[in-house]
Amino acid sequence: MTKSKSVLVLLLLGCLSTGVCQAVTSKVTRQHSSQDFLKGEANDVVIGSRGTIQLGRRAEVLVKKFEDVWTINSIVVNGDSVYVGTSPNGGVYEFSAGGLKKIYSAEPVSEAKRQEVKKRDANEPNDANVVEEQRHLANEHIFAMATDVSGRLLVGISGKRCALCRFEGGQMKVVFEPCDANYIFAITVDKAGDIYLGTGPKGKVYRLDSLGKKPEVIFNSTDKNILSLAQGPDGLIYAGSDSRGIIYRINPRTKEAKVLYDSEQQEITAILFFGEDLYATATSAGVIQAETKFAAQAPPAGRPEMQTEDEPPGGGDEESAGGSTVLTTGGTKLQIANTKELAGEQPPERKMAPVRPPRPAQASYVYKVTKDGFVTDIFNENAVFFSLTVQDKELMVGTGNSAQLFAVEPASEEQKIVYADRQASQLTAVVASGDDLYVGTANPAKLIKLAKVFAREGTYTSDLIDAGQPARWGKLQIEADIPSECKVLAASRSGNVKDANDKSFSQWTELKEVTGPMQLDCPVNRFCQYKLVLRSSDGRESPIVREVTIADTVPNLAPRVESISVSRLEGPTKNGVFKISYDVKDDNGDKLIYKIDFRKAGRAGWIEIEHDVESSNFEWDGKTVEDGRYEIRVTANDERSNTPETKLTGSRVSDTVVVDNTGPVVAKHKLEKAGKTVTLKLRVSDELSAIGKVEYTIDSDANWMGVIPDDLVYDTTSEDFTIVADKLSAGQHVIALRMADAVGNTTYKSYEVNIEEK
Repeated sequence: MTKSKSVLVLLLLGCLSTGVCQAVTSKVTRQHSSQDFLKGEANDVVIGSRGTIQLGRRAEVLVKKFEDVWTINSIVVNGDSVYVGTSPNGGVYEFSAGGLKKIYSAEPVSEAKRQEVKKRDANEPNDANVVEEQRHLANEHIFAMATDVSGRLLVGISGKRCALCRFEGGQMKVVFEPCDANYIFAITVDKAGDIYLGTGPKGKVYRLDSLGKKPEVIFNSTDKNILSLAQGPDGLIYAGSDSRGIIYRINPRTKEAKVLYDSEQQEITAILFFGEDLYATATSAGVIQAETKFAAQAPPAGRPEMQTEDEPPGGGDEESAGGSTVLTTGGTKLQIANTKELAGEQPPERKMAPVRPPRPAQASYVYKVTKDGFVTDIFNENAVFFSLTVQDKELMVGTGNSAQLFAVEPASEEQKIVYADRQASQLTAVVASGDDLYVGTANPAKLIKLAKVFAREGTYTSDLIDAGQPARWGKLQIEADIPSECKVLAASRSGNVKDANDKSFSQWTELKEVTGPMQLDCPVNRFCQYKLVLRSSDGRESPIVREVTIADTVPNLAPRVESISVSRLEGPTKNGVFKISYDVKDDNGDKLIYKIDFRKAGRAGWIEIEHDVESSNFEWDGKTVEDGRYEIRVTANDERSNTPETKLTGSRVSDTVVVDNTGPVVAKHKLEKAGKTVTLKLRVSDELSAIGKVEYTIDSDANWMGVIPDDLVYDTTSEDFTIVADKLSAGQHVIALRMADAVGNTTYKSYEVNIEEK
């Protein structure tokens, strides 16, 4: 068993240089989830769905360029030869002994075939697929290949001609030409040697004997195409369709077919059996390119218990890396020291994910169908799923439009990106052969071999870490297992622009092996970026990084009072009371206290209302001062997190606040009598507030009547009113006024009038 060396970088909190107060604490950025690490850039390293970084599989580009080839559609490995089927010109290539040769290329279409296509299109003028078919008929495509029971290569030719061919004696010989098909999308061979074809655009499944004779249709679907085929352990044939995304189960002897699953997607692009379970990839035309999110959800907390019958009690752990295994039994498990949460630190939120997350609106899926017909989706992504194969305990899924290869282990729920091609747009073909994986790409077309061993070196470059302000950067901490034949090196840089490509960023520091606490030699800047280089001397083992933490310390900054609002409270117990509210920010996360001052507008000196206030609001009794216009000042102080030498303050002055505790008065009036009618003309004034309401009542009637100003609008501190009381009886009467300003201060005034008898 390989011995591992442990690396535990301890984060030292507090001062990073002399002259910085001990009360200023570091902010710690922790990265330990796939969502954290996927924000960075991975090159020859694997990011696991449970938040690990380790070396990816060693990749070797076997063929960098194919002439006149856009897409590799299919790959077959037969002995020492790798056969590649391509588009758009229907080429079949053999890669063997390090060399590439073309063993088949498209032939000119015959006049008889042209007339057949022309006649069929004329009979189907309303077929929406005619234009699309004509476009495909301009070229040839090799969508499907396989080997027959004798190990000979079978090739399905689609496009301007449709034929099943067999490569023997150095020649491509036609075995069967279906008269009602243009495409052969899938070929599978059962244990008896019978050959099955999935075709389009009529959605039929053909069966031929092992010699390619006796062709017959065993299933005629209502779907456009049959895109995928597989034989199950029960001897039945399983087919995946296009347009409705249905998985069929077909009895080739009775020709009876049943729907096994309706995926609600458009295409079943691939199916295979892994043990007794069927796995299928389903995709839709509407799937768009999006950021990789591992099924758009955080993985559920914990993991399934994985035990085998021969596992010894207390056995070691195994970390799978796309087919490669790192054994860590006997090694030291690294732990990051537990630390108290620091002011300003926002620890990562770890919420329990649902057992089955909701389906994304647009995604492709890998479905698992048990022998009893129960279906679950075990993996989904906002990407097109092109290909599917199985190796060891993992499913390998080739995708676009980011050309990524995912490894999905159904039992452990682990998911990884084991390979990503920076040049190509899609991974269109993936085939496992022993310990190796052969991958075909599109745009451009390349043939790549992924070995079982690890790459010798891989690099992970983080996303920018934002301190919020120019900061001193502390020590980098990693939690990792590093076998003795492996190393992890780190470098860093910093800048003040939220763009890692900006030329103002500092140069990367020299790579240093991480063997203990590692000081980041970054200049004081707001943004920091780190780089991890994982190395393996023999490719048999890989470091495993589970968490990275980086600390930064922002020098003490003054708190900022960003806003003040002063509002008059309402209610019988709050008469004349003002609520002073303030929003304050402190980039250091310091404990703050506040001092509240006031002054009359126009005066220079401030008068303290209260000090050492800890809450973010304060109630001030405005009745303790005379009426007038005032300003309120709030001063924030961080002295409780600093020393007298380093403490800082920040303040802000409010807008002018009107303190008005006095109601309006009658500035002048005129009382006129005419018979039984009395007219009272008034001018009501207030020193500070607009007139809000004037009402009157006669002879202490409980029903007060409102009065509208003569100019019809309550809008100034002085308003004229006219009150007319008619049909008064003879005798003494009292006209009472109730006058209120806009803030509710109320006064009363009454006038007596005598109506004489006539």
